[in-house]
Amino acid sequence: MLLAVPTQYQPQDFLPIIVQFVLAVAFVAFSMVASHLIGPRRKSRVKDEAFECGIESVGNARTPISVKYFLTAILFVLFDVEVIFMYPWAVNFRELGKTGFYEMLVFLALLLAGFGYVIKKGVLRWNEVR
Repeated sequence: MLLAVPTQYQPQDFLPIIVQFVLAVAFVAFSMVASHLIGPRRKSRVKDEAFECGIESVGNARTPISVKYFLTAILFVLFDVEVIFMYPWAVNFRELGKTGFYEMLVFLALLLAGFGYVIKKGVLRWNEVR
């Protein structure tokens, strides 16, 4: 078994990371400037129209959208982020032992309690009108 030896990092140890970051930013800046200078400048009425997903823009953009759409999106992000916390636990499952297992059971119980609350409130029912 290898033992981890504490290392004292010096500022020059981060030089490759800084160089790579500077080169990445320089490449992005160069690409944007070059495409602006070299790229074609043809303008037309059709080309300047707003275009989205193949559907012509007609009507008012301020049409009301159901709040259920936003609730579903927020819940998806919430539960998706909570699932992301399970990956490090699964990777370190053996090292965490029984304590880690019980802590994850508590986490999952809270997650399922929240999911049960969402279902009880009917947030995911799209067909019913309240």
